[in-house]
Amino acid sequence: MTGSTELRRGARYCVCVFLAVRLAVSLLSVVGIGLIPVHKEGVDVPGWPAPAISPGWHNAFTALERQDAQWFFRVADDGYRADDGSAAFFPLYPLLVRVVSLFTGGRMLAAGVLVSNLSFLAALVVLFALTSMEQSEQHARTAVLLVAIFPTSLFFLAPYSESTFLLLSVAAFWCARRDRWALAALAAALAAATRSIGVALAPALLIEAVQQHRERGVPVFSRAAAAMATLLGPFLYFGYWAVAFGDGLAPLRAQQTWHRVATLPGRTLADALWTAYTFGNVWIIDVAVVGVVLVCAGISWWRLRAGYAAYATASLLVPLSYPFPSRPLLSVPRFAAVIFPSFWVLADLVDRRRLPRTLVVAAFAGGLSLLTVLFVNWYDIF
Repeated sequence: MTGSTELRRGARYCVCVFLAVRLAVSLLSVVGIGLIPVHKEGVDVPGWPAPAISPGWHNAFTALERQDAQWFFRVADDGYRADDGSAAFFPLYPLLVRVVSLFTGGRMLAAGVLVSNLSFLAALVVLFALTSMEQSEQHARTAVLLVAIFPTSLFFLAPYSESTFLLLSVAAFWCARRDRWALAALAAALAAATRSIGVALAPALLIEAVQQHRERGVPVFSRAAAAMATLLGPFLYFGYWAVAFGDGLAPLRAQQTWHRVATLPGRTLADALWTAYTFGNVWIIDVAVVGVVLVCAGISWWRLRAGYAAYATASLLVPLSYPFPSRPLLSVPRFAAVIFPSFWVLADLVDRRRLPRTLVVAAFAGGLSLLTVLFVNWYDIF
């Protein structure tokens, strides 16, 4: 079966899921403004003022311009600056927004919504194809649904880099599993130029290359080289900073600007549980959302190929190693949304009736509704 045929098989289902979630989030954005007290009247980003909050149907698409979306637009519009922490935002997504803005009359929000939403739809289609190949079409349907209604899936529709990263990371594995390693290297390098956690694809794909060698006796060196080509993405980004600003390590130093500190992952989790117990509110949400993905990532070592399990584990260990002290799991629920192997495990548990489908879907949809309303009212969901 050709790659194009595999992609077409699940396209209709993925389009239906995408449209349903897009409509739901749009309606929640419209009715959510003012449904609860606005937490703050926006936070300006240097060179990009926060959008004004006003009720109306425009919120169906404009209300998701919150938090880090402003940083992506600022970088897309005016490039990087050496002294404002913008180096933390990897370049591919803002570059795509800037290119698409040439066709939207310079309207960054319209460009960002287009890039994110089309990337998300494409990511669901590729995820369906990969899941069908690795497991079954039934698992593919369940996995696509669970990813789409995960409580932090709103970031796939917002002007954030999550949807682009999900598309590229799934595509990297899909190409590698179909023995198209040159394309896998390209997708992985682009993923690592989208978000720093993309480097987790390098060891995961390296494990896959070794496993293919053991299973089929295919040459390992060229496949291993393709896996390590993932690092070209951040290497080129660091090189840009070295040439343009004389500081090739600026993207790493930027973590200090955002008050993240190096910590053992176990300590981060312990601190997260303690703060959730002490303060409640969003700290409990953080633990609940991340906990689901964390448990499934652990189970993946018994249920999935080693490369997938390694990718899921590394994708959690890295952000857990650089927490925000006063809120240890800040942003980790968003980072967890792209860890698709965890959703394979969850889909398997649901399809085999180890977990009740109705309960899981209701919990995810309820979480998505809650976080969307909080997000559009400027609560610290980012």
